[in-house]
Amino acid sequence: MTKRAMYFKMITSSLLRRRSGMFIALLAVAVGATVLSGLVTIYYDIPRQMRQEFRSYGANLIFVASEGDELDAGAAEAAIACIPAAEAVGVAPYRYKTVKINEQPFMAAGTDLAEARRTSPYWFVSGDWPEGDGSVLIGQEVADVIRLLPGSSFTMTGADLEGEPFSRDFRVSGIVQTGGTEEAFIFMSLADFAAAVGESGTFDVVECSVSAPQAELEAIAARVSESVDGVAPRLVTRVTRSEGAVLTKLQALVLLVTVVVLLLTMICVATTMMAVVTERRKEIGLKKALGAPDRNIMAEFLGEGLFLGFMGGIIGVFLGFGFAQLIGINVFSRAVHFQAALAPATVAASIIVTGLACLIPVRSATEVDPAVVLRGE
Repeated sequence: MTKRAMYFKMITSSLLRRRSGMFIALLAVAVGATVLSGLVTIYYDIPRQMRQEFRSYGANLIFVASEGDELDAGAAEAAIACIPAAEAVGVAPYRYKTVKINEQPFMAAGTDLAEARRTSPYWFVSGDWPEGDGSVLIGQEVADVIRLLPGSSFTMTGADLEGEPFSRDFRVSGIVQTGGTEEAFIFMSLADFAAAVGESGTFDVVECSVSAPQAELEAIAARVSESVDGVAPRLVTRVTRSEGAVLTKLQALVLLVTVVVLLLTMICVATTMMAVVTERRKEIGLKKALGAPDRNIMAEFLGEGLFLGFMGGIIGVFLGFGFAQLIGINVFSRAVHFQAALAPATVAASIIVTGLACLIPVRSATEVDPAVVLRGE
C-alpha cells in the first residue's frame, strides 16, 4: 500500500469511527455550501431577472431630435443599430398628429404596434391588439368621450401634411387602460397613419426597452450621441435609477447573507473539530510518544477537515442550484440558469472555509503533552 493510499485510509477510517460528530460537521459544510452556491447563483442571476421585471414598466431609453421637433427616420435607424440585438426587448417609433372624431380633437399616434406591445407590456387592453389595416387601439378617455367599444367603427378626419382634408374609417380593436397619458391617444399602425396623413420620413420619438444595466445604457446613449447626427438619446431616469438602486440593494443583501452563513459554517466546523481533538487527546499523545512529528498529526486532522469540505462542497453544488431555482421561480417567477463555473468555485470555497476553521483545532492537537495525557491527567 502506498503512503498516499495509507493516508487516505487513515482519514476515512477516522471519519467513519466518529460518524455522529463528523456528520454534523459535514451537514454544516453542506448547508453553508448550499447557501453559498444558491445565493451566488442568484447574485449573478438577479440582474437578468430584475431587468426582465423592470421591462414591464416601459421604455428606459428614448431617441428624440437633437434639433427641431422631428427625428429623421434614417438617423433613427442608425441610433437603433447602436443597441445590441440581444439586449433590445422592443423598439417602437412614434408619429403624432391631431385629428378629429365627431368634430372633437384627439391625438393620433402611429407606431409599430408589435414593438409597442413589447416596449409597453403594462398596457391593459380590453379587447384585442389590432391586426390588419383599419384596426386601432383607443385610450379609455377617448372611448369615454365618444362612447366607443371594441368592435365599434368611427370616422377620423383631419388635415394631412400638405393641408388637404382627409377622412378615413377605422374599427376599434381594443381599449387601452394605463392610468396615464396613453388613455388620451388613438394608436394605429404606421401604415394606417401614413395612409391618412402622408409619409414624412420622420418620427417624433423612438421608445426603446433595453435589457441592460444603467452603466451599459449610459454607454449606448454616449455612443449614439457621438456617432449619429441629429439624434439626442435620453434615459428614462425614473426607470433606470429605480432599477439600479433595487439591484444594488438586493446584491448587497445577498452578499451579506452569504458572508454570515460562511462564518457560521466556520464556527460549527471549528467547534466539531475541537471536540474531536479533545476526544482523541490520548491517541495524539501516544502517537507523539512513539515519535510521530507534529506535521504528521496536523496533516491527519487537516486532511479530515479538507475531506469534509470537499464532500460538503459537492453536495452543496447540487442542493444550491435547487435552492436558487426555488427562489427564482417563487420570487421572480422565472427559472435560473445553472452556472457551470460556480461548481468548482463552490467546492474550492468549501475546502478553504473548512481548512481555515480547522487551523485552531489542529494547532491545539500539536500542543498535547504525551507525558500528561498518558498518565491520565
